[in-house]
Amino acid sequence: MWKMITKYRNHLYLHGIVFVWGFTGILGKLISLDHIFLVWYRMFIAFCGLALFVWWKSKKVDIPHKFKLFGVGFIIALHWILFFAAIKVSNVSVALVCMSSTPFFTAFLQPLFLKTRLILYEVFLGLFAIFGLYLIFEFEAQFMWGIIFAVCSAFLAAVFTIINSCYIQKHSSLSISLYEMLGGFIAITIYIIVMYLFNFIPEIPLPNFSDTFYLLVLGLICTSMAFVISIEIMKEISPYTVTISINMEPIYAILLAVAIFGETETMTSGFYLGAAIIFATVFGNVAIKYYSKGK
Repeated sequence: MWKMITKYRNHLYLHGIVFVWGFTGILGKLISLDHIFLVWYRMFIAFCGLALFVWWKSKKVDIPHKFKLFGVGFIIALHWILFFAAIKVSNVSVALVCMSSTPFFTAFLQPLFLKTRLILYEVFLGLFAIFGLYLIFEFEAQFMWGIIFAVCSAFLAAVFTIINSCYIQKHSSLSISLYEMLGGFIAITIYIIVMYLFNFIPEIPLPNFSDTFYLLVLGLICTSMAFVISIEIMKEISPYTVTISINMEPIYAILLAVAIFGETETMTSGFYLGAAIIFATVFGNVAIKYYSKGK
């Protein structure tokens, strides 16, 4: 039993992180801040948490590609902004189910970034997920912008996941996470300053007590800790498997959202049919990989 746990510990870590990420949509709904400021505070808290850990452990995190990682941090920031924007204009269920299109993008992008061959069954499962998205769009057209924001966010998630799978082969997950959080925070800070100078943003809002608590949970647990572990496990797990496993996140989040927010998360039968098709791609991928290894 212990040997089996040791053998698959990275997969256990991955699903533990996916469960933690299931809370991000809930926290995004609970936090009253605008999605841009929400991500701004999130990345600042995450960076501070990582920096304190580096200082405490006296670890070396200086790497030659820090400015490239700043760029990846900008992609992550935009991904989160679009994700929380999707939640604000629709709901948690719609945003997270549409985020499940990430493996579809990964299946096509991974061969381009990593120079690997295109795997046909991954493309097939990705197209299957897109069909599920089509059903959701047909039955939940009133959430059009939420669907669009979430799908764009899913594309960016595929991009930075693949890039990080390359960096983790040469650098520590802690270094990568630290510079990416800093890069994203700097990018949003520049945007806020420009918008403020041109009076597009009247003031910079300060979080209230409940927002502060939720932001600390979001920044330290759901971001700093989870992000470092998620990058670390990619030393042994492929980006596609990571993104397809993350599709379990909506299952946890939707159950939590229905329990917490009630009727606002209740959807049509067409939505749940589309969601079931998307979730089937998760188990389909696992089953095919398991059969292939056994054979």
